Amino acid sequence: MVRVDGNGNGTSLIRVRNLDKKYQRGSEEIHVLQGLNLDVEQGDFVAFMGPSGSGKTTLLNLLGGLDVPTSGSITVAGDEVTAMSAKKLTGWRARHVGFIFQMYNLIPVLTAFGNVELPLLLTRLSKAQRRKHVETVLDLVGLADRMHHYPRQLSGGQEQRVAIARAIVTDPTFLLADEPTGDLDRRSADEIMELIGRLVHEHGKTVLMVTHDPRAADRAHAVLHLDKGVLVESAGEAPRR
Repeated sequence: MVRVDGNGNGTSLIRVRNLDKKYQRGSEEIHVLQGLNLDVEQGDFVAFMGPSGSGKTTLLNLLGGLDVPTSGSITVAGDEVTAMSAKKLTGWRARHVGFIFQMYNLIPVLTAFGNVELPLLLTRLSKAQRRKHVETVLDLVGLADRMHHYPRQLSGGQEQRVAIARAIVTDPTFLLADEPTGDLDRRSADEIMELIGRLVHEHGKTVLMVTHDPRAADRAHAVLHLDKGVLVESAGEAPRR
């Protein structure tokens, strides 16, 4: 169960406490996030919504260790992320976080196989082990027959599937998705959300997603709204699918 009141029982996979983020813009101080509390359990699927500039992507960057808060703490599976050094954070991120972006961020000179294999090059897996992992996840996302294609030879929906395969190939603790359907047509967007839903319900993945798309958010277990740096739960949880 997702909670935003800071009264979780301490066993949550992700625990956020009193999270603040401020930026200085000239003489002006921008208070992006204000005292956020959040508890997310293993296997939860959370959608964050809110107007542009409300701090959604900033929150995802903090959860993924790409940015550091002004104050407050983030703990994942017992590790306090906000207390880690930059070097330790890099290793933690590689092991625990899978990122899915709106624009795919695929390397054009690498095939689908090569793009998915990239995170595994930082591990001690053998070439044969890497191949098995890559083939497994490409099959999972429905692209076993496209593994030798380059991004330019794929549709937008297929490119996002490659990006999702790359995000899950290391079996991360949780996935962060920033507008994963934002650059797709309706049919492709629905297919991507169906895939993300299967990762949650069939494979137990924990997903935190920023979206402007109500149809995408409707697939999440809980929809949380950010407005003026404050996080609130929507009236009633979305149905579990």
